[in-house]
Amino acid sequence: MKQLLLLHSQEEPRRAIASLLGLAGYEVVSFRAGYQGVESAKHRPPDLVVCAVELADVDGYGVLQLFRCTASLAAIPFIVLGPTATWTDMRRAMEAGADDYLSLPFVAGELLRAIAGRLTRFSLLPAEQTAPGPEGTSVAESLSSLVTDQTPHLVARRHSVYREGEIPKRLYFIESGRIKATKTTSFGKELITSFYQPGEFFGYKALLEQACYQESAVAVEDCVLFYVPAADFLHLARLPEVSQQFVRLLAGRKSAREQQLLDMAYQSLRRRVANALLVLHHQGGGEAAASVIRVSREDLAALVGIAPESLSRTLSEFRRDGLLEVLPQGIRLLQPDYMRQADW
Repeated sequence: MKQLLLLHSQEEPRRAIASLLGLAGYEVVSFRAGYQGVESAKHRPPDLVVCAVELADVDGYGVLQLFRCTASLAAIPFIVLGPTATWTDMRRAMEAGADDYLSLPFVAGELLRAIAGRLTRFSLLPAEQTAPGPEGTSVAESLSSLVTDQTPHLVARRHSVYREGEIPKRLYFIESGRIKATKTTSFGKELITSFYQPGEFFGYKALLEQACYQESAVAVEDCVLFYVPAADFLHLARLPEVSQQFVRLLAGRKSAREQQLLDMAYQSLRRRVANALLVLHHQGGGEAAASVIRVSREDLAALVGIAPESLSRTLSEFRRDGLLEVLPQGIRLLQPDYMRQADW
């Protein structure tokens, strides 16, 4: 059972959060004062800390600083609960070394997802990475070591991570959010070549080839990224098990890219849109009842390689045929199996 340390100055919210975490299967130790929590953690380090900004003595950022300055506590995941949800608050928390920031009040599921994500940060890595590595370690452990001691960086929605033609300086790992890879055609049209999800590395192709980026990377939504210096990655990539894993990742991306180009050249408009939706549906979990494709019309059109107007007409046809529904938060496929097999 994972033990969580909860720090909150107000009795009623602290009890409510502790009860929620207890029902979720966690062992919870809670205090109203920050110094009490730090002393408790020194005697019995928790698996994760949930700490409100406003405490009875020192504020939450002070507690975070004490954790990060104490060798035995520095690596413990730390989630800050703040009174507001501005980008400035989130940036301050991340720059101070927090692993996540949630504003009060929050939805119960939001906190539970944040905790589970921090406790299993690297569980989303591909299954092949569990192959044995050197000296009894696994490839997953070797890769996770790249980002364990790195500082999280916030990248705002629509902001560029790197641009086509730039010299690569680091490897990137997505803690939360999504990144799109884009290329600009000779006619100035943007084409989306890939989407990267939480738990995935990106930017490794240019590093391995020691060449400039052949595409740009842009945040689809607010993201938390870990930056890995190029030297650290290239040093680890000398291990055969690690280099083979990234070769497999590159091969998978290359195959998907080739299929995308074939679709653009030979498939009908309906088939191209359906294929793009199916890929995004699979990335989102692939459950028709729950998986919502969160993508803008502009990005989906760029992924398919068509005008937004053509995409809107095709989506309207699919909706009229009962194949999907358009929700405020995105698109949900109702008949993915039929869309996969239909002869369009």
